[in-house]
Amino acid sequence: MGPSRHEGNAAHPLKPAPAAIAVLVLMLASFHYLTGCATSVAERAPVYYTGDPLTDDQARLAAADPKDRVLWEDRIAAEALRRGRFDEARHQLDDVITTLGGQLAGPNEAAQRARGYFTGEAEKVFVGEPYERVMAYYYRGILYWRDGEPDNARACFRSAALNDADLLAQQYNSDYVLLDYLDGLATARLGGDGADALARARTNSRLPLPPYDRGANVLCFAEYGHGPLKYATGAYGEQLRFETRPSRAHSAVLSVDGRKVALPPYDDLNFQATTRGGRVMDYILRNKAVFKGATDAIGDLAFAGAAIAHANGPKQDKAATAMAVAGVLSKVLSAAANPRADTRTWDNLPQYLSFAALRLPAGSHEARLEFFSAQGAILPEFTRHVTITVADPSTDTVVFLSQLSQ
Repeated sequence: MGPSRHEGNAAHPLKPAPAAIAVLVLMLASFHYLTGCATSVAERAPVYYTGDPLTDDQARLAAADPKDRVLWEDRIAAEALRRGRFDEARHQLDDVITTLGGQLAGPNEAAQRARGYFTGEAEKVFVGEPYERVMAYYYRGILYWRDGEPDNARACFRSAALNDADLLAQQYNSDYVLLDYLDGLATARLGGDGADALARARTNSRLPLPPYDRGANVLCFAEYGHGPLKYATGAYGEQLRFETRPSRAHSAVLSVDGRKVALPPYDDLNFQATTRGGRVMDYILRNKAVFKGATDAIGDLAFAGAAIAHANGPKQDKAATAMAVAGVLSKVLSAAANPRADTRTWDNLPQYLSFAALRLPAGSHEARLEFFSAQGAILPEFTRHVTITVADPSTDTVVFLSQLSQ
């Protein structure tokens, strides 16, 4: 007699069915495609840190992955601006703005991959949240004005406002005070009428804004406090949230030539980071998190169904096998999904932005910059002594003042 069906199966206990082989191959191929191949990265020279923020960030930039370059350029630009290294700041911001233009102008492969279920947000080229993009244009606008180009400065302030208004989705209106105020001031300086921009600025401001003084020749841009940081929460790290660090300094005063010039907090980057159009925002990468949770749950259900089918006897073995394969595939897809939020942060931004315009004659003017608490108490440890040099009273002298300067 020939072997029984039972004996025949026992003789080849590990021989898989062709269908099972096909399913497993498909699963492995899908996982390989969705998660991407591990690529070798050329070893980089070690980075040695000195403790100096500018020097160390320049070293980090030299060693950075191309997708992270804008982040380090942003940080270097802010630090260089505070140290009066304007050429360095200008160089970094020009590269940042060129990259932002390329990334936001239309579809790009890295950003499209990051929007997929299986690629992390941090894998795309860093362009930052709207408030970070705003600050790149804002700082560049200051430098343009310093170089005697108020028309280009105005273009930067307008570009910043577009980024705050959500350049891609176009869902919100910009609610920065100084972007509109400076837009109007530049227009007035160029011989136009800045009244509309001034009216928009006053609509958004909680504080009174002075009218434009066409005779003012010293433009003081001030910043103080520490801006927001990013962190991720949620079951899969899919919720992007912001750590706001309340500033000890809530206002500033510049004393020069016997005058006291107020520098109040017209704009607050903590507020801008956590709101859009004035509404408090919860940043959640919902689609990716839902997909990961759903595929994980489906895998659990499939495994449970396979166990039940197997317990019902040999007649259910095929069904049990099919459900087990489906469970494995769902788990593979769930494991491959990457909903984690991008927490890369431009971490040396200020909290508050301020501005004042005044008139000074030609020459050097010794000035004192003082900062005050929310209760109006002076914070002597933050006092700065600066020299304002007016070379030509008929042209604008731009002064950059920062509590964060070393």
